Amino acid sequence: MLVRDAMSTVVLTIGPTHTLRQAAALMAARRVGAAVVHDPDAGGIGILTERDILNSVGLGQDPDTECAYAHTTTDVVFAAPAWTLEEAARTMAHGGFRHLIVLDRDEPAGIVSVRDIIRCWIPARPAPAPAVPA
Repeated sequence: MLVRDAMSTVVLTIGPTHTLRQAAALMAARRVGAAVVHDPDAGGIGILTERDILNSVGLGQDPDTECAYAHTTTDVVFAAPAWTLEEAARTMAHGGFRHLIVLDRDEPAGIVSVRDIIRCWIPARPAPAPAVPA
């Protein structure tokens, strides 16, 4: 199975000056664990994850004043849609992260997470059988 088969095509893109609270609200509303941070001035793509926000709050920083750019990972490892899920999982395990931005023609086409890979590798549990009246 390939990354293109597992990735989420819901790509939340935010700007570098979004506050962490704004980013968290957008991530929660879209039910995603990461946002692509596009900074046209810096000329690159970064990623802000739920863990980045959690670390900031854990340090006592104010999510209403902390901006995404201060917590964005900019040395991002990207995946290609044609990668196998094994390649993506190996890359995540080696790098110690849980999300990969998937680039297609140098544009974000999706995000693949560890959870996406697990969903593909482990079949969903069958629904429990309905109770039979006695």
